[in-house]
Amino acid sequence: MEQFYVGLLEDENGGMTNLGQIVKDGWVFGLIADDEDCKGWNAGQIQVLYEKIYIEWEKYGHLPSRLPAELLQRYMRIHQEAITRAKAKGWDPELGDDD
Repeated sequence: MEQFYVGLLEDENGGMTNLGQIVKDGWVFGLIADDEDCKGWNAGQIQVLYEKIYIEWEKYGHLPSRLPAELLQRYMRIHQEAITRAKAKGWDPELGDDD
């Protein structure tokens, strides 16, 4: 049975997951609209987005510190907003004994 992504805004831990990271990076690089949270996307759609993101990150050695100023600012804003949203939903950034 095919599964569909619940979307960043409904994702576990306020979107602080691997799939949530793909959505946020899609926003950073402008590969998806800022209001697209990928709700209802299937694994194939997520994979295509991931591959596009990977190509973009390769340009910068997969390091945020190597992003040009404009992209770094966008990256920082998107991720800070995500952290704030996740904490408001009860996400705790501390690793537990099982992590």
